[in-house]
Amino acid sequence: MKFTRVFAFMALAGLAGSAYATNGYFSHGYGMKAKGMGGAATAMSDDAFGGANNPASMAFVGNRLDLGVDLFSPRREASRTGSAGLDGSADSDSKYFLIPEFGYNHMYTPDLALGVTVYGNGGMNTNYSGGQINCGGGPANLLCGSGKLGVDLMQLIVAPTAAYKLAPNHSIGISPLIGYQRFKAEGLQAFSGMSSDSTNLTNRGYDDSFGYGVRIGYMGKLSPTVTIGAAYASKMKFDEFSKYKGLFAEQGGFDIPENYNLGVAWDATPLVKLALDYQRINYASVNSIANPSNNAFPLGTDNGPGFGWQDINVWKLGVEYKYSQQMTLRAGYNHGDNPIQARDAMFNILAPGVVKDHMTLGFTYTLASGNELTMAYMHAFKNDVTGPDGLGAGGTDKIQMYQNSLGIQYSWKM
Repeated sequence: MKFTRVFAFMALAGLAGSAYATNGYFSHGYGMKAKGMGGAATAMSDDAFGGANNPASMAFVGNRLDLGVDLFSPRREASRTGSAGLDGSADSDSKYFLIPEFGYNHMYTPDLALGVTVYGNGGMNTNYSGGQINCGGGPANLLCGSGKLGVDLMQLIVAPTAAYKLAPNHSIGISPLIGYQRFKAEGLQAFSGMSSDSTNLTNRGYDDSFGYGVRIGYMGKLSPTVTIGAAYASKMKFDEFSKYKGLFAEQGGFDIPENYNLGVAWDATPLVKLALDYQRINYASVNSIANPSNNAFPLGTDNGPGFGWQDINVWKLGVEYKYSQQMTLRAGYNHGDNPIQARDAMFNILAPGVVKDHMTLGFTYTLASGNELTMAYMHAFKNDVTGPDGLGAGGTDKIQMYQNSLGIQYSWKM
C-alpha cells in the first residue's frame, strides 16, 4: 500500500509544473521541515529528503515515507520608462503553482540506508499578456514580439540514495541524479534577426530533455549536541532543447549548475536546535544561463546571449523549538545573492529571479500513531533590478518580484 502511494506520487510529481525562483531558480529548501527553517538541512536528519539536501543524512533517518506539496505564488512585474514611445508595464498572469515532493527511506541494515527523493529542482515561469506597446507593426508585448510573452521551465529530479555509517556517528552517502525538464518560450519574434536558427527560437510549444548527475555527502555527529554536514552536486548534463536551439546557447543547451553546501546543527538546549547552512550555486558554469545578454554573437551559438546570471552564495539559518512532546515549531531566514546584473535586466524580463531575502515559519505535529503532519510558510521580500533597455529606443527596464508559499507534508514512520 505504501509503495502504491510512492509510485502514484511519482506520477503526480512528473506532471506538475515548477516555478521556483528563490535562490536564483533553485528552491529555498527541500522538504517541509527544511523549508520551515529557511532551507537549512545539510546537518539535519529529520526526513527522507537527503537526495536533495545531503545523501549521508539518510543513514540516521530510519524507516519513513514523506509526502508533501507546496502552493507557491510568485508575483512578477516588468516595466519600461523613459524610452522613445516603447514605455509600458505588465504583470505575469501565472500566480499559483502546486509543487509536490516526496522521500522514502529504508534501513536495509543498521548501517546501510536505501531510499529515494523526488523533487522539483526549480524553474522559471513568466506569462505576460501582449499589447502593452507598439513597435511599429501594431500592438506588441514588452519585447516587441506578437502575442503573449514568457517562458515555462520545469525541472524534476529523481534521486535514488544510498547512505552508509562508517562509524556509529559518521556517514557518507551518494545519490545518482536522474533529471527531466521541459521548456517553452513565447513572444520572442523580435529576436529572429539575431538568432542562429530563427525557426527554433520561439512559439515552438513544449520541448523536453533528460539529464544526469550525482550528489555525494558526509554527515558527522561530533558530540551529543553538534552535527556537521557537507554535500556536493555535480553539473547535471542534459540533452539539448532542439526546438529552442536558436534561443539557448550551445544549440539549445540548458544544464543544471553544480552546487555544494556546508552545514552545522547545534542543540543549544534540550528544547532548542539551531542550524546554519552555506550554499554555493555556480550558474557561471552553464553558458545559456551565464552568458551576458549583450554578447555580440547570434542566439543559440556557444557564446550567444544568455541571462547573464552570476554565481551566488546563499546563507540559511533556522531554529527549531520543541514546544511539547507532540509539537515542534520552526522559523528561519534565507539570504541569497541576486544573480542578475543591471546590464541584463531586459533579457531577464523572461526570468526575473531577483529576490534575495526570505523569512520562514513551520511546525510538525506528531500524531498518536507516531506519524507526522508538517507545514511550512515562506515569504520572499520584494526586490527589483533596473538597467538600460536594449530595444534601441533608450529608456530603463525594471524587473521585480516577491513570493509566498505554503506547504503541507504527511510522514509515515515505519
